[in-house]
Amino acid sequence: MGTITTRNRNDGTPVYKAQVRIKTNGKIVHQETQTFERQQVAKAWITKRETELHEPGALERLKTGSADVTLLDAINRYINEKQGHMGDTKVQILRWIKAHEIANKACRLITSADLVAFARTVPGSPANRYSYLSRLASIFAIARPAWGYPLDQQAMKDAMIVAKRLGIIDKGNERDRRPTIDELDKLLAHFAMIENRRKGVMPMTKIVPFAIFSARRQEEITTLQWADFDKNRIMVRNMKHPNEKAGNNVWCDLVPEAVAYIESMPKVNERIFPFTAVAISRAFTRACEKLGIENLHFHDLRHEGVSRLFEMGRTIPQAASVSGHRSWQNLKRYTHLRQTGDKYAEWKWRKPQAR
Repeated sequence: MGTITTRNRNDGTPVYKAQVRIKTNGKIVHQETQTFERQQVAKAWITKRETELHEPGALERLKTGSADVTLLDAINRYINEKQGHMGDTKVQILRWIKAHEIANKACRLITSADLVAFARTVPGSPANRYSYLSRLASIFAIARPAWGYPLDQQAMKDAMIVAKRLGIIDKGNERDRRPTIDELDKLLAHFAMIENRRKGVMPMTKIVPFAIFSARRQEEITTLQWADFDKNRIMVRNMKHPNEKAGNNVWCDLVPEAVAYIESMPKVNERIFPFTAVAISRAFTRACEKLGIENLHFHDLRHEGVSRLFEMGRTIPQAASVSGHRSWQNLKRYTHLRQTGDKYAEWKWRKPQAR
């Protein structure tokens, strides 16, 4: 039977200490305690834990130590057992979560309130916080059925609902930010200056135009391989897809400008652009901040590339053959664009610059 005791903090506010005890033949065989700021939440925790502890095999699992497994243990196991490619962004997010205090908490003790509190600490926009929480949710979804780790998937679902209603997280609206030619000229002049001063630095003067002309995501750019380059098309491995996380390899057409930038790269690695998505994102963000270019993300270059295709008169199937969109529904947002020609026709960076 669970009990709740109340005590006051130094500032006079109450906290509620909930305790659950399990007895067998009159002897206490297990007990655990959790402190809450609300009595109602404490009562709910007692009900939940008593139900879980009376499930078949629950006490045996406690004896074997699975009840002491932490979220950090679950994350590490997920990383070790994950099959297929894991994008740089997801790796970076999981690394950040591993360093957070919630990672040291026992799986069985993590509540929806803990997850909402965690979401509040994630820096950036509500859309960024949503990304962190959703990455963590993928671990909650498999921890119990796959490994017997007592992570409560319902707690995560509840946390997502609460955090969304409180405005802590948000999927975000579709961005329509497009760079101007003037902004791109400033960025590429800035990167050219850096590359002229420091030999061997990441060639952003090639990566930025390629991102536009190929309409590729930054993680896709960093995984493109010479072996998958076939004249005017290239295979994009493990392309982002809501259902197929690995093995979703797609052949995408390349416009002549994108081909020229690929051919300008030295073959020093099996990858055409042997860099990380994180490094590209950081370089781009720092440059925008230094130049006073506001609210421009590297991913906006993909949007610009797809928009360019429609402005040049490409149909949805023709644009999809370049962008890799499997569902044409996602491209309908571009069909309002009227054919205006190619604003990059006379652009200085339409072709790789000689060094």
